[in-house]
Amino acid sequence: MKHRGRHRRRRRGRALRAVLAGTALALTAAATMISASQATDVRDPGALKPLTGPADTEPLRLTEEPVPQQWLDRLSDEMGRPVGVTTVLEDSDGSLRQGRDCPEQDRKALPVEPAATLAYCFGVADTTGLRPGGVTTSGDADDDGYWGAHRVILSGWTENAGAPDGRSLARVAVVDADDLSYAWALLAVPAEGGRDYRPLGSPVSGMVWYQDKLLVTAGPGDDRVLYVYDVGRIQRATVDGPWVGRVPGGWSAAGARYVLPAVASYRAEPGAAAPRPGGISLDRSTAPDSLVTYEARRDGEGTTRLWRYDFSGDPERTGLLATDSVLRAKAAEAYETRLDDVHGVLSYRSDWYLSGAGTEADERGTLWRQDTEGARPTRCGPDETLRCWSGPPAPLALWQSTGEVWARSGRTLFAFPLTSVDRT
Repeated sequence: MKHRGRHRRRRRGRALRAVLAGTALALTAAATMISASQATDVRDPGALKPLTGPADTEPLRLTEEPVPQQWLDRLSDEMGRPVGVTTVLEDSDGSLRQGRDCPEQDRKALPVEPAATLAYCFGVADTTGLRPGGVTTSGDADDDGYWGAHRVILSGWTENAGAPDGRSLARVAVVDADDLSYAWALLAVPAEGGRDYRPLGSPVSGMVWYQDKLLVTAGPGDDRVLYVYDVGRIQRATVDGPWVGRVPGGWSAAGARYVLPAVASYRAEPGAAAPRPGGISLDRSTAPDSLVTYEARRDGEGTTRLWRYDFSGDPERTGLLATDSVLRAKAAEAYETRLDDVHGVLSYRSDWYLSGAGTEADERGTLWRQDTEGARPTRCGPDETLRCWSGPPAPLALWQSTGEVWARSGRTLFAFPLTSVDRT
């Protein structure tokens, strides 16, 4: 059922990209070039250093903790039958703008190189007070790039991102990539035995949608490092208000009409050596497919760890990490990079692509391709400056069926061919 009409949809998707490419190319010309002096403070991170010793790899282990099935069943009984992504897409809250219609400041924040070939932005009024976070697509979810009949982008946002004690609210905009409409869903965690739910009270810096699961990073105030959501278990909110959870008269999701309750989480090994993922992406070039991540740390702290976990091949564990008999997931591969301002990671074959933020608030970042032999940055302009990347930090996600890398720059979602990185 899911793959019916796949080839027809692929033709439609190629036609859509051809129509929109001209729009994105036009707005790329609006990106502001930068002076060669900005390249002088960029340090070459050199080659990746493999981490193979137990002291390096054991702190990377995660322990899976499923939400009890009876909790999820009780929540469904109380809230009503869950719905899927298609239902959410049919219940739009708004639409993205084409790149040419985005505000000038959003267009200027796009990368100079590699140049965006597609770009869309959220409205200012729709995202006021929200901090942008991770991005993932149906290109991650399934190898043909579709979920049912739709091409879909999931865009993470956080309200009250700096609030203490878990009072921030993590949201996902579920975007129809064909007509650019989107609807909001709140990320939540079941509570009180499934009789209620609480918000995911931390910023969402990374997301990966793999098979029927959405994996989301958790912030430093949480004792878990990843949460897992089932996209077939989206619940409807029945009360429109600022509250989260059970309220008089029904269920509220802080203004969103849909809520995703977590179905599992991953806890890191205790101890100071256990890193917290700062961002995640999917690598379909490995066997099995794998989740890649980088270490969340403040700029200037020195080296950064990169590592990956294999996904499970068990048909009863779709979208979950491969674990041993006690539900522990070990790192399948780990490295260290001297790039200390990582804000996005992508791995494909033997290469790692790392986006770094600028050292100043209004400064462009850098994009590196790194492996165990060395590192190469993208360059732009007559002076071949290295600061060619997006201004705000940008997560990365490869839509493998099209070869496009999707990223974000503030309110703007944009894409470019992975091959263009090599050319620059």
